[in-house]
Amino acid sequence: MTEYRLQGETSEWEVVIGLEVHAQVTTNAKLFSGAATAFGAEPNTQVSLVDAAMPGMLPVINGEAVRQAVRTGVALNCQINNWSRFDRKNYFYADLPQGYQISQFQHPVVGEGVVTVEPEAGEPKEIGIERIHLEQDAGKSMHDQHPDYSFVDLNRSGVALMEIVSKPDMRSPAEAGAYVRKLRSILRYVGSCDGNMDQGSMRADVNVSVRKPGDELGTRTECKNVNSVRFVEAAIEYEAQRQIEVLESGGTVDQETRLFDPGRMETRPLRSKEEAHDYRYFPDPDLLPLEFDDAFVEDCRKDLPELPDTKRVRYMEQLGISAYNASVLTAEQETAAYFELLLNETALKQKKEAADVAKAASNWLISDLFGALNKEGKSIADSPISADQGAQLLALIGDGTLSGRLAKDVFAIMLETGDDPEKIVEERGMKQVSDTGAIEAEIAKVLEANPDKVAEYKGGKEKLFGFFVGQTMKATKGQANPQVVNELLKKALDG
Repeated sequence: MTEYRLQGETSEWEVVIGLEVHAQVTTNAKLFSGAATAFGAEPNTQVSLVDAAMPGMLPVINGEAVRQAVRTGVALNCQINNWSRFDRKNYFYADLPQGYQISQFQHPVVGEGVVTVEPEAGEPKEIGIERIHLEQDAGKSMHDQHPDYSFVDLNRSGVALMEIVSKPDMRSPAEAGAYVRKLRSILRYVGSCDGNMDQGSMRADVNVSVRKPGDELGTRTECKNVNSVRFVEAAIEYEAQRQIEVLESGGTVDQETRLFDPGRMETRPLRSKEEAHDYRYFPDPDLLPLEFDDAFVEDCRKDLPELPDTKRVRYMEQLGISAYNASVLTAEQETAAYFELLLNETALKQKKEAADVAKAASNWLISDLFGALNKEGKSIADSPISADQGAQLLALIGDGTLSGRLAKDVFAIMLETGDDPEKIVEERGMKQVSDTGAIEAEIAKVLEANPDKVAEYKGGKEKLFGFFVGQTMKATKGQANPQVVNELLKKALDG
């Protein structure tokens, strides 16, 4: 595999990348209170006394958040720590009412693991996970509500987060993008995070440094709260090039926290980077350590669904689907669920084994339905065509009721109306014609209308056969069975 290198003015450079992904845990309550967590609520309407840090309020751990963190760790092949502890991470912002964040420092609930990623232009690569720890989110400072004042919304204060910390194993923007996509896919399969980056329920802090190949690690910067895969890749590209320019001009890279500006596609300084000791961590005196037994971990393991890598291999080995199609079908849990419904319904309607219809079903889903949805900017969850309707359409193609061309026409009407294909075919008379007598009559008319071309064909210009097929299909309004047309034309022209 070709190594990703950046070319400076004087030499080649290597980029070193680590990501800290913050994933909001799927739970109806916050990490240490019973307040709601719904997205989009009016400011400060989902805040308990605990979230607002009122005097005398004590945190109480949300057991479901712990379970989801363990399930995530198991899915990512991580070590699960049966004993972990919460610490106070001290820093002072207006949107952090306690003056500290309850997090996990030295003793996280989940330890090391590995994720295998497959960048589009590269070989599969293992990315190490350092740890996954639970922590509470801060509130949100709002600077655009008043010309003279900033306001604070505490709806997110106390929301349960998993911070998934990678090792600095990524060496290109593409690898980082593949890692975030893979992580998001697994979290969504597991159900521990909805992965909605545009809503802030999953975001990444991007750590970037550069070095000459083979040298020690360089000074890193951290770009905070990047909320899309595209922006993660763009932040890395910009920041790596910026650091190279600083170093080649004789300067030094400052260890600092930066923001990524998606409007300008560039990073800018936010503050000097705090080290761990600046936070003055110490065990939270209001919370007992987390302890659970192996049976709890095993229950979490048994509760997991089939994960994307396992599903992809099964599709290839048992259903005979190509590697590309299998990767597309398993990338998102919703797509895999739709495909399996489509596959089962298609096999049932055609009275065949799933493996016998899998190729046709996967091709229709990826080419036809995805193509139409992409044009409309819709996801599979918003599809106007259900899996059962897709199976009906495939069955009508399979039994010869519809030709490929007619099927595309019916599909377009389905998209527009939402009607079942069987209803469309019946009401609009769109059945494929296989009646040999009717087709022979149309062929006779075509040949009679084109005597010069018939003579040319019989004189050796066999390419004209396609012309006769086209004219016959046109005469039958595309409803003639193409296979029957070919057979009867051959017989009429060569007879």
